[in-house]
Amino acid sequence: MKFNLKLENKLKSRGFDFIIGIDEAGRGSLAGPVIAVAITVWQNPNVKIPASAKAAAGRQMSNQCPNPKSKSKSKYEYVDNRKYLLREVDDSKKLSPKKREEIRKVLKAFPGIQWGRGLVSAKVIDRINILQATKLASRRAIANLEKKLGKRFPTHKTIVIMDGNQGIDSVFREMPIIKADGKIFSCACASIIAKVERDGLMRKYHKLYPEYNFAKHKGYPTTFHRKALKKHRPCKLHRRTFYPVSSF
Repeated sequence: MKFNLKLENKLKSRGFDFIIGIDEAGRGSLAGPVIAVAITVWQNPNVKIPASAKAAAGRQMSNQCPNPKSKSKSKYEYVDNRKYLLREVDDSKKLSPKKREEIRKVLKAFPGIQWGRGLVSAKVIDRINILQATKLASRRAIANLEKKLGKRFPTHKTIVIMDGNQGIDSVFREMPIIKADGKIFSCACASIIAKVERDGLMRKYHKLYPEYNFAKHKGYPTTFHRKALKKHRPCKLHRRTFYPVSSF
């Protein structure tokens, strides 16, 4: 997908100096936490990206490292990062795991991009419900972003864009947009980071509970997961208020 940043530029012209995009991962999972990511994006002319993405990125910059196919140990080249990101970023569900990992590395290397992560455990999800847990994770992500930046966002100069039709009950101006992760650049970036980080966490949980194969389905209700639940019953990571976990 190719983003044009039309909305972001419009909001900038209206006086919003800080535009925060938010998305989450794990909302429909039967196990594990819900993770939200809050991200702010600025433009920057160059960033290191995997050389394998060169074709998709467009023209190369003149000050580039050797191609990884050569004898050099370098695996990166300088390219027009803005062009690459606007072309390659999309709703995380539409990207392969490999592509998501690649884009996350680009975003992490981008000096003009910062993000914060918010996590809410399965235990808390069961206590306050998944909607409130998602909102809480989103607010925690903003707080984590502020901590990383070392400053508080001014309420009158900040707007938060999130996927869906509801806000997150933050102190900032909010703009819920249906399918924002496929329309708004910052939200799409947030969706990719949230997905990559949660998938990585579920792979770690797999080592603790290999019988459920969390590394494969990440806690979602696949046929294998349902059969594993029936055979082994729920573990500490499962959400007891979610069906079919609630039936055990």
